[in-house]
Amino acid sequence: MTNATVLTSDRLAKTDSPVLDVLAGRWSPRAFDAAAHIDEIKLASALEAARWSPSAHNLQPWRFIVARRGTTAHDTLVASLLGFNQAWAANAGALIIAVAETTAEDGTEIGFAAYDLGQAVAHLSVQAHHDGLHVHQMGGFDRDAVRSAFDLSERFTPMTAIAIGEIGEAGSLPEALAEREVAPRVRRPVSELILGA
Repeated sequence: MTNATVLTSDRLAKTDSPVLDVLAGRWSPRAFDAAAHIDEIKLASALEAARWSPSAHNLQPWRFIVARRGTTAHDTLVASLLGFNQAWAANAGALIIAVAETTAEDGTEIGFAAYDLGQAVAHLSVQAHHDGLHVHQMGGFDRDAVRSAFDLSERFTPMTAIAIGEIGEAGSLPEALAEREVAPRVRRPVSELILGA
């Protein structure tokens, strides 16, 4: 059993109420296997899950920039990452930028675009985890650099960078990040999430 296997099995959420195994097991690692290429079938399934997520008025206001490790597009996305994200995210098999279509072609604002994109990424991440891939979302990237590099019009807003791939070993990370990788998972109790009760 590898350290990566132990890392995965030790990360199950300790829930107060039963949830699906795929949800209890889903977490956001930073240690990715730099030797593993992205499994194209699993990547396609993750994108298909995103495709079939719900959206207001069925507008489907999401787009994805998908860059496999070893490509120029991947290098461009790595260069756009901010802070310590560059120290680990480049090892993932692919990087994805989740883009919201915030304005329709006729100029109408799409008010729920960010919410709908979030649902699409949630579907993507759960499908990926079900298939043995791991996903880590990041807000720390240069949106203007991505917009320029991929010639995005003002109608489209890069919202989130996503690392996706096979899990690696925590020891491959800088010490401070390795400690975070194995720290206990915590969430506030459901009682703190319910307002007005």
